[in-house]
Amino acid sequence: MSKIKIIAFIGLGNMGGPMAANLAKAGFDVRAFDLSPEAMQLAVKNGCKAADSLGSAVSVADAVVTMLPAGSHVKAVYVGEDGIFAHAKAGALFCDCSTIDVPSAREVAASATDKGFSMVDSPVSGGVAAAEAGTLAFMVGGSEEAFARAEPVLESMAKAVIHAGDAGTGQAAKYVITCCWAFQ
Repeated sequence: MSKIKIIAFIGLGNMGGPMAANLAKAGFDVRAFDLSPEAMQLAVKNGCKAADSLGSAVSVADAVVTMLPAGSHVKAVYVGEDGIFAHAKAGALFCDCSTIDVPSAREVAASATDKGFSMVDSPVSGGVAAAEAGTLAFMVGGSEEAFARAEPVLESMAKAVIHAGDAGTGQAAKYVITCCWAFQ
C-alpha cells in the first residue's frame, strides 16, 4: 500500500470546494474537477490544480474524494461508462463524502470492491463553516483496511473521523445523528 500523494477531488460546491482547499493546504497534490467554471477557478485560487476532465483528474490519483448532491450522481460518476472506475489507476482509494441513501452507498462500494478498489462512504457533518475551517465530522463505512487508508486523508479536513462499520454504515450513522439532532 503506497502513500497517498495525489488526490482527485470531484464536486467543488459549497462543501466540496473548501474541503479540497483544506487537502491542498495539508500538502496533498489535489487535482480538482467540477462542471462549474467558477468552482474550478476558486479551487485553483485555493491551491488545487484544475483538471480538464474527470478522467484526467482520476487517472493520476492515489485517492479520489467525491462530494456530490445525491445517490444518482454518485452512481453515475463512479460506475458510468466514462466514470471514475473507467479511469482510476489500480489500487486507488475512493472516499465518497456525499450524503446519500444507504443502498446506493453499498451498491457503489460493492462495485468498487469487485473491480479491486478500496472504498469508504464518509458523509460529513458540520456544514459550510466546518468545511472551511477543516473541522468536519466524518462517519465512515468500509472495511478496516479501507478505513485505515482513508483516515489520513479525511483527518486533513476534520475534527473527528469515526469508523462506523462496513460499507453503508457511514450513511446510516449520519442519518441516526441527523434524526437525533432534529428531535432535540
